[in-house]
Amino acid sequence: MLDPKFFAKLKKEYNSYDINRRIIIKHSNDILKFAKMAIFALHRDNVSEAEKCLEEADKLFQYLGTKIKLEKGLDFEGAYLAAMEEYVEAKLFHHYLKTGKVTAISGLKIDCDSYLGGLSDFTGELVRKAIYLATRHRYDEVAACEQTIEAVVGELLQFNLLGPLRPKFDQSKNNLRKIEEIMYDLEIKKRN
Repeated sequence: MLDPKFFAKLKKEYNSYDINRRIIIKHSNDILKFAKMAIFALHRDNVSEAEKCLEEADKLFQYLGTKIKLEKGLDFEGAYLAAMEEYVEAKLFHHYLKTGKVTAISGLKIDCDSYLGGLSDFTGELVRKAIYLATRHRYDEVAACEQTIEAVVGELLQFNLLGPLRPKFDQSKNNLRKIEEIMYDLEIKKRN
């Protein structure tokens, strides 16, 4: 009545997916941690520590890529997408601090939503960096952060962001308002 080979095949496929899914979740959480640690290090001008963390994240993404090739759909796992977005934020922040530019990240296939979410969150890191710079009287760099946030928000305005990206976009607009207030305060202090 029941084909045992059919059910054995189903069980094998399901177990394989489940095992690889658990691997994706575990290592995605590690990537998330490394990305957060990199951002923390960058805020303290510890570029070498940030680069070590990003290298570890890169290695884990390469490993997870082999698992994703085995099991379709694992690249849509929530933990993986969260790690990707945080990684994008960290890489954009690192690249910006190093070069003053915001550009695509090479070496990894990144989906559009991860880029858009990471870009939105990146503006918050620039506000935090601007505060750090302002307290050290590095006003030209604060102005550069403002210009970058303004440019990113201007680009994000071109999208009709919906779903979970909408609150992130709204936060990027709030970050623009914050940096404008910082620039206003600095201008007032210059005049006094």
